[in-house]
Amino acid sequence: MASGSAAASSSNWVMESGDIPHVLAVDDNLIDRKLVEKLLRNSSCKENGPMALELLGLTSGEQSTLNGESKVNLVITDYCMPGMSGYELLKKIKQSSIMKEVPVVIMSSENIPTRINKCLEEGAQMFMLKPLKQSDVKQLTCQLMNLGR
Repeated sequence: MASGSAAASSSNWVMESGDIPHVLAVDDNLIDRKLVEKLLRNSSCKENGPMALELLGLTSGEQSTLNGESKVNLVITDYCMPGMSGYELLKKIKQSSIMKEVPVVIMSSENIPTRINKCLEEGAQMFMLKPLKQSDVKQLTCQLMNLGR
């Protein structure tokens, strides 16, 4: 596990060069959603897992490209949400044949090592502790910039 408040796993997923990364932020807390939206210029925000799955086109077993919008290049989701946890959302994304290579970052205000390890083992790109710090934002920005390389 990486030092500091973020843990990361490796991924070989690369987006097409020239694309602006499109981030889907999923959090039941409006302030946290707005923070991510403000920090990342090309983002969509949803307040729960089922709404995110609908946006991704994963509710009926068919994948879409955001109803005509640009493809999602990264999903950042809260772990604790009503209806569907970030872990359950991660599992559904990783089970999708089209979306499984999209990096998923999990956020939580609770530093529970077993939860962090479970998410990373299931395929999360990174686990970040809330509230997000400037260093976490820089690390996430670096990850986004590396997607285009």
